[in-house]
This record gives sequence, structure tokens and C-alpha cells, in this order.
Amino acid sequence: MALSPLAPEAGRVIDAEVITEPSRTYDLFTTGLRSTVDGDDALRQFIRKALLTARTTYLIYDNQYGNEIDTLIGQNVNNALFDAEIVRMIREALIYDDRITSVGNFVITRSADACFITFDVGSVGGGTIKEEVTV
Repeated sequence: MALSPLAPEAGRVIDAEVITEPSRTYDLFTTGLRSTVDGDDALRQFIRKALLTARTTYLIYDNQYGNEIDTLIGQNVNNALFDAEIVRMIREALIYDDRITSVGNFVITRSADACFITFDVGSVGGGTIKEEVTV
């Protein structure tokens, strides 16, 4: 029998080469849709936009896009819980993108009513992008 799984034929398994598609997108923040960005610049734009967009607020995005940081702001929580939750929320907002391999090295600094968070994002290409968020 040719189609039996018990007797596999030699040469039926083909190794496929993974082709990385360009991540080209419109430049939203500097030129206002008049040019495109690719590579690390497109990834930086995704990070910025995902951290500016509230999750499950806009119907145009699926339930994985955006963040839930707005639910944490104004809550009466201690600093340790705030730090743990903000790290989790930023990581969850970014890690589902297939261009991102890791999100880590969080440094949280407080000044008056503001909270400054710096972190590293590892990309599929092997590079590391350093980002900063102010909450």
C-alpha cells in the first residue's frame, strides 16, 4: 500500500527553508504614512504602538493586541505588586509578535507621579532593542 503510514517511502519528507518576510509597514510616528519602515525600525514602531493601545478597547484589533496597563493606573497597590504587574503586562503586550524572542532586563525608576521603565527586546534577527516607557 502506497499510502500506509506503516511503510514510509524514502524521500517523502522534504526539508523546507524558512523564509523571513519583510516587516515593512507605514511609518506612523515620524512621517505620518508618507514613507515605510522595515526591520528594527518597524519592530520599534510595533512596540510603541502596542504599548500605547489599550487591549480589548478597539474592535479593529484582536484580543491579543495592546496592553492592560490602564487597568493598573490609579489602583492602590504597593510598589512590589506594581512592579511585578507592569513587567507582566509589558511582556504580554509584546511577546506574542513572532519577530520578538524575549522581553527582559526591566529597570523601574520612580520620580514623583511618574514611573520610568526601561527594558530590552530580543528580536528574531539576533539584535536587541532597548526601549523606555513612561507610566
